[in-house]
Amino acid sequence: MAFVITFAQRKGGGGKTTLAAHLATAWAALGRRVAVIDVDPQHSLTQWVELRRTSREGGDIGFTAMAVSGWKLGLELDRLRRDHDIVVIDSPPHADMDARVAIRASDLVVIPVQPSPLDVWATRATLDLARAENRRALLVLNRVAPRTRLTQEIAASLGQGDIRVAQTTLANRTAYAASLAVGAGVGEFEPSGAAAGEIAHLLAEIDDILGAGQR
Repeated sequence: MAFVITFAQRKGGGGKTTLAAHLATAWAALGRRVAVIDVDPQHSLTQWVELRRTSREGGDIGFTAMAVSGWKLGLELDRLRRDHDIVVIDSPPHADMDARVAIRASDLVVIPVQPSPLDVWATRATLDLARAENRRALLVLNRVAPRTRLTQEIAASLGQGDIRVAQTTLANRTAYAASLAVGAGVGEFEPSGAAAGEIAHLLAEIDDILGAGQR
């Protein structure tokens, strides 16, 4: 049975779709059977998948991908869990019901947060959803300068009690967007680059939380 990981953030532009795409390709590169579900009505992840399909020989994207509405999610998950190792869900930022369905279905909720007051306020609402559904959550500090005081304060204020903050922080690197623009994950685009290293470290953290690496 697959592990289900939902990428959630109430505020749009937080980086959840970017993170979902890069981690999905990284898991697939390790030989994991990966499925990606786009529940966000903006369908940014689906657009990236289509770009990836047209840019790769034979149209093989390396994983299963689909876009579904929240109420159909349970039915699709029942099928995908049986045939995959990892299911990645990109949840909608503002639709509470669809986001709640995605979070309820997950083994882990990954929440990217940028170092700004607006993102911190939005993140608290997403954390409340995860708590209400009794789901584990992992905060990932995104587009940050790792040693700034503000980053440390955000980690301290949000990562209290039952909330875990990833040791890996993601810097504001052009490689993240540049790779998506050509239908690639950053590990495919710049395998030895700093951004690929960050994704690899974050993937290892998530695997450790889920016990996925021991399967």
